[in-house]
Amino acid sequence: MHQHQSSESYPLISDEKLRYADTDRLGHINNTVFAMLFETGYVELLYGDRAPKIDEQSLFRPTQLTIEFLGETAWPGAVKIGTRVREIRDSSVDLEQAMFQEHRCVATAKCTATLFNVATGQPCSLPPIVQHYLEQSLGST
Repeated sequence: MHQHQSSESYPLISDEKLRYADTDRLGHINNTVFAMLFETGYVELLYGDRAPKIDEQSLFRPTQLTIEFLGETAWPGAVKIGTRVREIRDSSVDLEQAMFQEHRCVATAKCTATLFNVATGQPCSLPPIVQHYLEQSLGST
């Protein structure tokens, strides 16, 4: 995933303010915090105001998250998290994400979010309304 240089290539942008508690001893944002920051992007896509409501018996759960660290991120400051859909499957969606601080890409992520039936704990098919919604965010580069 190397077409991440610009936040404009992501249809969804989430803003996050960095906290002092997010830093390591050197004053950089701790690597473990990146997963939480990327979570902001995929949760906003899947559960945000624009997302269709899904059955209460279903929930999205990340089943894979791979992060590539490209640069240091510092406090104080903020980051922008870009999120776009890469591929839609029967019960899951593959996402590409990038994190920017001051217009510089500092990390990328690939995330697979799978829809599960709460009662059975098994993956379930994406409803047509969710598939249609996700298609609108499909890989614009």
